[in-house]
Amino acid sequence: MTENTRPAPAEIRAFRAENPKMRERDIAAQLKISEAALVAAEVGISATRIDASANKLLERVASLGEVMALSRNESAVHEKIGFYENITTGQHNAIVLGENIDLRVFPSRWAHAFAVTKKDGDTERLSLQYFDKTGNAVHKVHLRPSSNVEAYHAIVAELKLEDQSQEFVEQEASFGTDETGDVSRDELRDNWSKLTDTHEFFGMLRKLKIGRQAAVRTVGDDYAWKLDPSATADLLHASVKSGLPIMCFVANNGIVQIHSGPIFNVQPMGPWINIMDPTFHLHLRQDHIAEAWAVRKPTKDGHVTSLEAYDAKGEMIIQFFGKRKEGTDERSDWREIIENLPRAASVAA
Repeated sequence: MTENTRPAPAEIRAFRAENPKMRERDIAAQLKISEAALVAAEVGISATRIDASANKLLERVASLGEVMALSRNESAVHEKIGFYENITTGQHNAIVLGENIDLRVFPSRWAHAFAVTKKDGDTERLSLQYFDKTGNAVHKVHLRPSSNVEAYHAIVAELKLEDQSQEFVEQEASFGTDETGDVSRDELRDNWSKLTDTHEFFGMLRKLKIGRQAAVRTVGDDYAWKLDPSATADLLHASVKSGLPIMCFVANNGIVQIHSGPIFNVQPMGPWINIMDPTFHLHLRQDHIAEAWAVRKPTKDGHVTSLEAYDAKGEMIIQFFGKRKEGTDERSDWREIIENLPRAASVAA
């Protein structure tokens, strides 16, 4: 393999065998391939290509019992242990509203899938792994000791594809970028002030053809103020200390995964800050946070405040809200935490 040639599946496997302790995403980065290509190289050995339909997974996944659901982006990994419950499938959107596993799914973005078996000593670790057309991971379902293994093998047998090739060719991303429409600050503020629900925010951005980061930078510090990047870690520590329940959103182009409830065990480790609770794990690269913002949105129940962290490309890494019931005002202790977070030295207008 030369610097300019793509490694063959056998070369991928050989490199992986020579670096058994290296993380999969790091292997893929070093080989300049996608994570899906790394998995595809194991097809017929420890991986099986399966139908990538999100709805076909959601129609079957409850049979697995307790599992670990994992969704991530480049900078944050969100893991929830629980059951897939209260599932609604759909062509454009699907929803899982379980007590622990809470997902918003965009099925059109799911393009490739594999059933994967990993050996850990005498233990087999089984998972279903889903990727977009660029080869980036969208969602993974990892079996737990109490999971229904027979149901897993039945799902794999039912969804197995005829194509079991080890080759994987990534497609170009065509998900679109943040709009930068010619919207004035006054027009943005007028539309922002008329929001009655946080779910209307994306529609407002789309109508005005402005990206999320551009909007928070533009709207003015009564609605959005820039924080020091360290504010995200401060928020986690303050939430543990206060015991108040929070909502933590991590998204990629195919899914949003949500934690709702208190957090208990926050542990920094190198560039990462981690939540290590019994049914919720979060791994967040603090060094990837280029900007953090406190954002205030009007609703019919009063304003709702969030923390949003963005990477150097302007993509949102993670978002936090205070947990509240629909129809009730935001908790004053959550607002107090947000309003006391360290602000950036200067705010971009």
